[in-house]
This record gives sequence, C-alpha cells and structure tokens, in this order.
Amino acid sequence: MNGDDADDMVDDAGGRAVPRTRLSRFGQFGRLAGGVAGGMLAEGARRLAEGERPRMRDMLLTPANVNRIADRLSHLRGAAMKLGQMISMDAGDMLPPELADILARLRQNAYRMPPQQLQTVLAAEWGRDWRTRFTRFEATPIAAASIGQVHRAQTRDGRLLAIKVQYPGVAESIDADVDNVATLLRVSGLLPRELDIDPLLVAAKQQLSEEADYLREAAQMALFGSLLGNSADYVVPAPDGQFTTARVLAMDFVQSRPIETLADAPQVVRDRVMHALIALVLRELFEFGVMQTDPNFANYRFLPDSGRLVLLDFGAARPVPSETAKGYRQLLAALMQGERAEVRAAALSAGFVGAGALARHGPRIDRMIDVVVGEMTRPGAFDFGDRAFVGLLRDEGMDIAGDTAAWHIPPADLLFVQRKISGTALLAARLKARVDVRSLVTDLLAA
Repeated sequence: MNGDDADDMVDDAGGRAVPRTRLSRFGQFGRLAGGVAGGMLAEGARRLAEGERPRMRDMLLTPANVNRIADRLSHLRGAAMKLGQMISMDAGDMLPPELADILARLRQNAYRMPPQQLQTVLAAEWGRDWRTRFTRFEATPIAAASIGQVHRAQTRDGRLLAIKVQYPGVAESIDADVDNVATLLRVSGLLPRELDIDPLLVAAKQQLSEEADYLREAAQMALFGSLLGNSADYVVPAPDGQFTTARVLAMDFVQSRPIETLADAPQVVRDRVMHALIALVLRELFEFGVMQTDPNFANYRFLPDSGRLVLLDFGAARPVPSETAKGYRQLLAALMQGERAEVRAAALSAGFVGAGALARHGPRIDRMIDVVVGEMTRPGAFDFGDRAFVGLLRDEGMDIAGDTAAWHIPPADLLFVQRKISGTALLAARLKARVDVRSLVTDLLAA
C-alpha cells in the first residue's frame, strides 16, 4: 500500500486520514483534476452526440463533478476546504447554483481523523503518556471542521475542557493548497485570466497560517475575553495554558446549543440574538479595532438559560486598520443620508468598487445603490427574512460580473471585514430576524 492509498483510507466509524505530506496532498489534487477532466470529456461527448455545442461551464459543473470536488476538498481539509468555505460565505446568494452547492457542502462535510492518527498527533504534542493526565477523553469528536476537530475531556482535577486538535500536515501545506485551489479556479474558467488575484492569495496564505497557530488563537481568545468580560450578552471560553500548544488548543467547555437551532425560537429571541451579534460586529469594527473575521455559523452557540451567546474560534481574529474603519464609517454615513453620489464616492474611495466598473456600468451600480439606500433608510426594524431585494442586487451584479474587464478585487483587509458582515447578514436571514440596524448605525455615527 502506498502513502496516497493510506491517506485515502476510511475507517468503519467514518474517520478518514488526512493527507499528511505535500506529495500526498498534491496527489489528491491530481486525482481531483483528472477526475474532473474525465467527467468534462464524458459530458462534452454526450452533448455533442445530442447535437449540442457544449459550454465549458456546463461540462465542468455536472452533478458527478460537483460530488467529486466536494468530496475531495472535504478529504483534504486545511486550506483547500477553508477557502471553499470562505468563498461560500463571502459570495452568499451571488454564486451559480452548482458552485454554491459544492461550497455549501464544504461547510457541512468534514471527515474526522481515525483514532490511530489522533493518537499520533496528541502523543507528538503532549507525550506518549498523555492519557494519564485525564480521567476522561472522548475519542469521538464533538465537532470537525476544516483545520481541526474538537474533543471533550476532563482533567485529573475535574476541569471540563474542549480540546481542538489540528489535522496533521495542515500548517505545512497552506501555501501549496492555496496555489492548487487557485489553479483549479483558473483552469476551470471560473476566473478570468486577466484578473490578478495574487495579492488576495498572499493575504489568504497569511490568514490561514495565523489560523493554524493555536498559541496565537489562545491569545486572541483571551483578548476578546477581556474586551467582553463584563457583557451580559456574550460568553468567551477561557483558554487553558496547561494543555495548549501550537497544534492543540484547550479551553473551557461550555454546554450550549448550535445557533441554527434558534430558527424555531420565538421571534423576540431571534431578534435579540441577532441584535447582539450585529452590535458586536460594529464594536469590533469601530471600537475594538480587532475583529473575528470568520462568520461560520458553528462559531456561535446559545445558552438557553441565560440567553447569552457563546463565541468560538478566534483563529481568524485580526486587527482592523484605521483606514478600513474610516472607509466603512464614510460609507455608512452616506447610506444613512440617502445620497447616491456620496455613496458611490465612498464606495470607490474605500475600494468596494473599481473605477473601471463605475465607468462601464455606472447606471447598474446606481440602481444597486438605490436598492441598498432604500433598505437602510426605511424606518423601523430591518426584516432579514425578506430577501426580495437580494434578487434585484443579484440581477444587476451578475450582469456586471459577466464583464471581466470590470472585475475588481478590493483590498484584502476590506474583504476580511466584509466577509464578517456578509456572514452575519446570512445568519440573520437564516433566523429570519428583525433588527433595527438603522438605529444601531445612527447611534454609532453619533458617538
């Protein structure tokens, strides 16, 4: 059995070993590319036989290829899976349905490490006798994500901990994984060749490297704990220094519910939860100067007894540059005033849109601005469950996106902040919350 075969093994309990070496991970990408290419050839031949002229997009995004891509990226975990999750949260409703399906699965699918691989990782971090330090360590993870999986454990002195264990090889393969995903996007035709995504790739590699440093995440968790320690709305678990290493993060275990379970909660509960989360985003942006930029729904949990929110996963916490905060402040002020020209100028100055897009598609962008202004200036609570305006924005946005000469990549810091804002809005939509966003923003601008 060769190394790649071993990495592809699935145990009876559903564990699947993470490819450890750069060579084995490259082999996985090679298999993916070969499988997708084969699927494209078969679909193209079928369409030609039926008298159709096959399009690249139709050949690429067949159901078989969708399953193939989602499964292989889920197997790789790490940067490959994380990038897919990031794109899906950023783009929201603006993606082609087939691609959205691939990326949505990456938010849900995550194989866990087989027990032998887990044992190897923990022995390397804690020593071979690590089990003697616990009265209980649950081998089955309570959560599995792109970079690590989480286990519940109890120490000899009775402390209940959540322990996040990083998948082997993830940190070392970040640069290669990001480059391989970018290559797949380019050869698929989903990205125009003229678009320079190199600055974004550099930022993604830096961000993912920071997320893979669990000592850094522990420090960020402690920082947010101090910033929010006196709040009645939030709970931040405390990191445990005794068991935390660069590849293992230990923290207080807080018994709580997934935030998605609030979808059936009374309207007042959903509204209060999302009011607290939107207020937190604004405080991160304009008060704290640091933001947890990963809005994955799994990073928020709920305490039914107190109504407080448990905040998790601070690997993506990063400083917010003053220029980025200033750009958002100017844009929000213009939106509140309802002045289209000022909104356009603020969006251009901050880097949300490029000069080329404004020159080529000014009327479409103005119509999009009018939609957003209309929603933001409407009195009372904003109904996130009413998504009618999204279709209007999508129609205009897709027309602009079809013109590759107008494509523009905003500054990386802006993208990270916008990712948090967009993901928070998606969660509010999932919960069909109603929040007086206008009042929150007005109070902020007056401060």
